[in-house]
Amino acid sequence: MVALADDPDAAYWNPGGLGFQRTLGGSQSYAQWLPGLYPGMYYAHGSYGFGLPATGAKHQRANVGINWTYLTTGETDVINEQGQFLGRYTTWDGAFGIHAGLALSDLIGVGVNLQYIHSHLVPDWVCETMPELGISGGGSGSGFAADFGALYKPWSFLNVGLSVANLGPDFTYVAPGVSDPMPRILRAGVCFTPTSIPVFQPAEDFFRARVMVQMDQPLLAPITGLRSAWKSFAVEGTFVQVISLRCGYFEDLTGARGGFEVEREGSATRRIGLWDVLTRNDFGRVRSVGLCFGLGIGYKDYLRFDVSSDAHIYDFKTNNWKLSLTVNDVGGVFNEIVEGNSGFDWMQIP
Repeated sequence: MVALADDPDAAYWNPGGLGFQRTLGGSQSYAQWLPGLYPGMYYAHGSYGFGLPATGAKHQRANVGINWTYLTTGETDVINEQGQFLGRYTTWDGAFGIHAGLALSDLIGVGVNLQYIHSHLVPDWVCETMPELGISGGGSGSGFAADFGALYKPWSFLNVGLSVANLGPDFTYVAPGVSDPMPRILRAGVCFTPTSIPVFQPAEDFFRARVMVQMDQPLLAPITGLRSAWKSFAVEGTFVQVISLRCGYFEDLTGARGGFEVEREGSATRRIGLWDVLTRNDFGRVRSVGLCFGLGIGYKDYLRFDVSSDAHIYDFKTNNWKLSLTVNDVGGVFNEIVEGNSGFDWMQIP
């Protein structure tokens, strides 16, 4: 997504894509997150922005907006050493951000997302009613973080994206001087759309293909070359600008997610990457592959409703799924559908 997102959810993946937003737009998503690990966990994200009119000889455009994120790991029962039930609370993390993007030209966009983040792990009443924990309070923390990104479109069939997320000071939860770093991450990727090559463009009304490759490098853990990076590969086919089918491959060998789970006779299972599979022939029997799937229904790139799942990248059984609704260009929808291209020009934006 880092090389593809130029709609409202670019605030999450790559703020550099925000500058390509022309008018009003918004996205909303909800995901059931790892219910096979612990019940009640879910994730939600929303992003809404407004594109400002183009200015200057290079058609510079700007987009400003807000976004929010909420993640809960479900309810936690509080039970003391004597086995007494003391109560129940919900752990959660939330973020509220303001974002801005600027398309320096029709080819390149840059952007920033500034967030206030609050993490609520343990409420104060738990510390007060359980002195055996040895802490007086402080199970919550707040802080600020910034995301930066750039999206480059050198040709109609190729995008290149780069972003860095969660740059900011460390969190302090329990005791003064004890802190946890932000989950900083560097993303880089390319999006190739072969059907946008000029000779094939007339056929895009019937079928559009996309191929995306991305690498995400967490900046907290030791960087051990390509092995420590999260690697993903995806293909998408869109038919008559309405229905999209997607399939992706993901691997995080350090975190034991995705990739290829293999075993040899008489030995325990282990996880290897796509490169090992392509270059070796003695890795053993493949038990699972880290595949992800998605289905989208919409109208051109204006409206889109998506259903997706990454349940197969985990070692345990879970039924992860995500729903998202994106309105990419309210002005464009109004112009094309309601006015029937009668010459109405929303906000006089080219």
